[in-house]
Formats: sequence, structure tokens, C-alpha cells
Amino acid sequence: MSYCVIMPDMERKDINITLVALGCSKNLVDCECMSKLLKEAGYNVVSDIADSDVAVINTCGFIESAKTEAISTILDVADYKQEGRLKHIVATGCLAQRYSSEILDQMPEVDAVLGTAHYGDIVKVVDELFGSDMLENNLTDGLGGLTHMLEDRDISTPGYAWLKIGEGCLHRCAFCAIPLIRGTFISRPMEDIVKEAEVIASKGIKEIILAAQDTTNYGIDLYKKKCLPELLRKLSEIDGIEMIRVMYGYMDGMTDELIDEMATNPKITHYFDIPIQHGCAKILKAMFRKDTPELITERLAAIRARIPDAIIRTTVMVGFPGETEEDFEELKANLSKWEFDRLGCFIFSPEEGTKAFDMEDQVPDDVKQRRYEEVYALQQEISSKLTKKRLGTTVKVNIVSVSDDGIFYIGRSYGESPEVDPVIYVAAETGELNIGDIVDVKIVDCSDDYDMTGVTV
Repeated sequence: MSYCVIMPDMERKDINITLVALGCSKNLVDCECMSKLLKEAGYNVVSDIADSDVAVINTCGFIESAKTEAISTILDVADYKQEGRLKHIVATGCLAQRYSSEILDQMPEVDAVLGTAHYGDIVKVVDELFGSDMLENNLTDGLGGLTHMLEDRDISTPGYAWLKIGEGCLHRCAFCAIPLIRGTFISRPMEDIVKEAEVIASKGIKEIILAAQDTTNYGIDLYKKKCLPELLRKLSEIDGIEMIRVMYGYMDGMTDELIDEMATNPKITHYFDIPIQHGCAKILKAMFRKDTPELITERLAAIRARIPDAIIRTTVMVGFPGETEEDFEELKANLSKWEFDRLGCFIFSPEEGTKAFDMEDQVPDDVKQRRYEEVYALQQEISSKLTKKRLGTTVKVNIVSVSDDGIFYIGRSYGESPEVDPVIYVAAETGELNIGDIVDVKIVDCSDDYDMTGVTV
């Protein structure tokens, strides 16, 4: 589909735009790319919606709680249309992709929606909003893609940068709507990723975090093989990059080659993010997962044998249709055996278009909630025990902010990923620190179940 360009009646330099990123890190990267495109076109990107003419809300639509957050955010932002200078709201991303017609029909506050294949159209749409006519306010044909990606985008995170290496997903888990929203897995060309990493390093950012729906399958479509180890080697050769973190892997993708690369390459953090979703063979099979309890046990043993100080994070889901008390007890027993350092837990929510949406034996909400609370209580015990083992160790910490009381710096070592993991409170005994500094810190207190305290050495 082709469009003519309608230039705005107002000059671009007089139009302020705020972007709001909801959901995952991949959504944030998409938002940072849109911000750069708008700035390059001459628009002003500002942080305060009260000062904005346009609000772009990059939504998440993965699970029910994310949908609720997205809708609430749109309605909250809509208040500025009544009380401030805000004139237009553009909804982008996953919720916009899934429910574009419903959003436009039921939320008149929204002026246009852009789906996951149309982030690159943001300038054209804003032009039309301020022009004499709107040619199309529902751009949701196609799924996902990487054409909007930029080598030099507006990085909004302090001291680190997400680096998107793929889009979509090859897997078809029974509960997951991501392939319906983002399409099948597409790897980003290796040379493009390396060029972006070089730009990131030129900005003085020392930590990059690789993100995709399945990083361990990187390259399978472009190069007909899994190429994550090769990509990691190339990224580690970039001057200025000191810390490389890998997120969102699959257990069957934790090959011996990848584990060896992470064990021997000094720039790659000994951090593994591997969502397993469950610990019961019956439920894993019903979820259409490739993992089995035996595979999980074997791969965890391989990682820990090769990398004794590995920090391993996972995600599990409770309340999947057909999950009995026996299945749930098997999950807990295996979690006790596997002892993940970090764990996130989701409550199953039926998503339209997925295999699990209308499966029989749906679990009652109160049972889901109880199981959710039991998993976190168990994990708190495990995390507390494992965190205490880090007392007295010295780790490199990336300083990302300052505590509200101004007493401590806040940072993350190799064992803490942003937003989902605890932090390390750092007392600077060796001089003033700057955001983005990576310094040696000795852990002196692990009395909290999650957060730690350390001093510079």
C-alpha cells in the first residue's frame, strides 16, 4: 500500500510529541526507534505529556494484565485532551495490532493505530494528523518486521542499552499470542547488529543486552544454523563494550557451544534467562513446549558444571488448563530441585486465537492465585539462600542511578538484569561515581531476601 505525504499545517518544529513504552524491552527498542525517526523529521520529542501535542503509546497485549495496563494508560493520557494542549493520541504495538478496530470504535480518544509492522510509518501518520486530511488511521496489515530498526536510535536507559537481534517467534506455545501479533521469527542481519553495537559503544555505553523472543534461535532463518555464539564473539570484539547480557533463551537452545562461549568469553555475563513455563511433563506437553523435566535437569547441570558462578533466571506459569494439584506439586518439587536464582511467575490468562483459549478444565481464579503465591513463597526461600552465598564476593557493578536518599549508588552486577531482578546498593569508598561506570564492588550485606549492599574496592 502506498501513500502520499500530507504535510502538517503546523510546522514540525512547533509540535511536541511524547512516547510511552509499555511492556517488554523489545517494545522499548521499537519506541526508541520511533523517537529517533520523529526527531530526524523535525518534531520535538518531550518527556511530559502535559507539554505535548501528540502522545504515542506503544502498547503491550501479551496477557490480560498487560491489556488492562495499556487501556488504562490510554484513558489516563486522554485526560490531557480535555485539560491540556494534547490534540492527538496514537496507539502502536501489540494491543493496537490485535484490537485495532475495537480501539478505534470504542475509544474515540485514539486518533490512529499502528501495528507491529508499521512503526516506520510514525512520521507519516503524525504529518497526516496535523494536515488537511487523514488518509488511513488503521495501519495494521502485516505482522512484525525489522524495517524500522535504526543503527543510531534514541537510547533511553541509563548506563546500558537493549540490542534487538530478532523479531517474532518460531514456537507455537499453546498459551502465547506473540506469533499472532509479531509473526514468525526473523533474525536481524549480523552486520546490522554489530554496527548498532558500535554506535552504542561510541556513546560511552558499556553494557548491551541482547533481546529477541528467542535469542538462542538467532540466525536459524538467515544463516540456516544457530549463530548466537558467533554473534557474541563479534560483539565482544568491539572496543568500549565491557558487558554483554543475553536474555530470553530456550532450554533446548543452550547448546554446549553456547555454554562454552559464555564460559570463556570475558565480556559475556554468566547470566542465563531461560523461561521454562512449567516443571511437569504433562503440562509442558499440553503447552506444546519442547522442554521436558529431564532436558531441563540435564541442561542446568551442564551450565553449572561449566560455569559454577552462573546466575539463572526462569519464568513459570500456573493455572494452565488441566493443571491438577499433583501437577502443581510436581512443579514445586522440581523448582526446589533446580534452584533457580531468579524466578518470575505468571497466572494463565486465556488469549483469543491461541490453542489454550477454550481448552477444557480451566482452573478457577482463586486456585490460580493460591498457586501463584505458593510459587513465590517457595522462590523467596531459594533466592534468599542463594543470595547469601554471594556475601564477601567482589563483582563488577554497572552504576545506573542514585538512591532516593542520596546515600547509595544503585547498580547491577552480572547477576542482575534491569527491571526484573534485584539491585546492589553501592557505597562509594573510592571516590565519586558516574552513571554508566563499571566498578569493582565487594558484597557486604545480603540480609535482604533479594537486594544486596556493597562497597567499592
